Amino acid sequence: MEVYVDDMLVKSKQAHHHVEDLGETSAVLRKYQLKLNPGKCAFGVSRGRFLGFMVIQRGIEANPDKIKAIMDMGPPTSINEVQRLPGRIAALS
Repeated sequence: MEVYVDDMLVKSKQAHHHVEDLGETSAVLRKYQLKLNPGKCAFGVSRGRFLGFMVIQRGIEANPDKIKAIMDMGPPTSINEVQRLPGRIAALS
């Protein structure tokens, strides 16, 4: 399980353990009287967004929306644009 402030991701190494892992997570949430927002929950998915990244079975990929923003940027055509490029890229992260 990975938790960051109020975001939580439950993952299992093997699919047949996932239901058991979710049950253990649910028991901990009940023990501390924590509730989940059903509208923000997704169960049994093989991929999804977590903290701005795409989490897939193989690992973590960049968010396609951020990649698109970088790919849509034209190449810098002046020294000023080259100097601004690191700031623009940092703003996307």
